[in-house]
Amino acid sequence: MSPPLTILHQDDHLVAVHKPAGLLVHRTALARGEHQFLLQRLRDQLGRRVYPVHRLDRPTSGLMVFALSPDAATPLADAFAERRVAKRYLAVVRGIGPEHERLEYPLREEDGRRPKAEMPALEAVTAVRRLDSVELPVQVDRYPRSRYSLMEARPLTGRRHQIRRHLARRGYPIIGDAKHGKGNHNRFFAERLDCLRLLLAAVGLAFDHPVEDHRLELSAAPEASMVALFQRFGWAGHLPPDKVRLTRPRADLEPAS
Repeated sequence: MSPPLTILHQDDHLVAVHKPAGLLVHRTALARGEHQFLLQRLRDQLGRRVYPVHRLDRPTSGLMVFALSPDAATPLADAFAERRVAKRYLAVVRGIGPEHERLEYPLREEDGRRPKAEMPALEAVTAVRRLDSVELPVQVDRYPRSRYSLMEARPLTGRRHQIRRHLARRGYPIIGDAKHGKGNHNRFFAERLDCLRLLLAAVGLAFDHPVEDHRLELSAAPEASMVALFQRFGWAGHLPPDKVRLTRPRADLEPAS
């Protein structure tokens, strides 16, 4: 039996939950043979219906929000679609990533129904920032030492696999990414550092509450395997806490003096 999901926040209109890595959000055409889904587990745990309003890739862990009624689902889904939700991710990448950069590479959708080359290239923007780095005395590639970085990523658009594809395009693939990453570095982390997953976690969401008169700011700690890696690399100071903060909506804030 699966352990209970971690609930970070719940009120009368929505619930914020920590999605484990490797768990599909809901049943899809790609889910043949799968029996566990976040939507079903959360519904069973709460004993009520929940409504998805955004998505998170299967191998990515972290914060997800679900509405608890159709009335809350519509404005919340609109906020995600209209880019009114601030999102924050942490990723471990190969190499010394850029100190601060805005990645603007158009991306073709990957829906599996048509060849990607036939899909239109859509605007995609991700702001990235290097938080820390480490150099290991181990030869994984052609160099005698191997370097890795902890990156903060804030997607400003919502394309499929956007952060993974943007960082790989820039030359800093995320560790554990089987599709866009580097196999030798993925194997090194799996075999030597006990990290068998994509090292990408959704750790922050901020948005105006769809019903109540406040802004909701959510922070979530990564899963245990990522926490252990951060501690091993000396990055523990960058670990976000599980935290919920309620403030007035931005429109109601007094102007700075």
